[in-house]
Amino acid sequence: MTKQDLVNTAAGAAGVTKKAAYDVLDAVLESITKSLKKGENVTITGFGTFRVSKRAARAGVNPRNPSQKIKIPAMKLPAFKAGKSLKDAVR
Repeated sequence: MTKQDLVNTAAGAAGVTKKAAYDVLDAVLESITKSLKKGENVTITGFGTFRVSKRAARAGVNPRNPSQKIKIPAMKLPAFKAGKSLKDAVR
């Protein structure tokens, strides 16, 4: 399912225009992104939790030259943990 498919489904289910559904979806995604940038968790009850995961620095191998070692810096990554209701629905 693409973003446009999601907008079309939401617009039909809520009985609103596609533009309104698109604006709401954009606002939700933007607010989730802003909260994650601040390091905050975003919990949607029954759906799941978005959080920031930290990956430690590590040594790696250059794929073009396997004998060359490179340093991979520490970084933050977005992560999602599905809620019970979502897990049950998928099962």
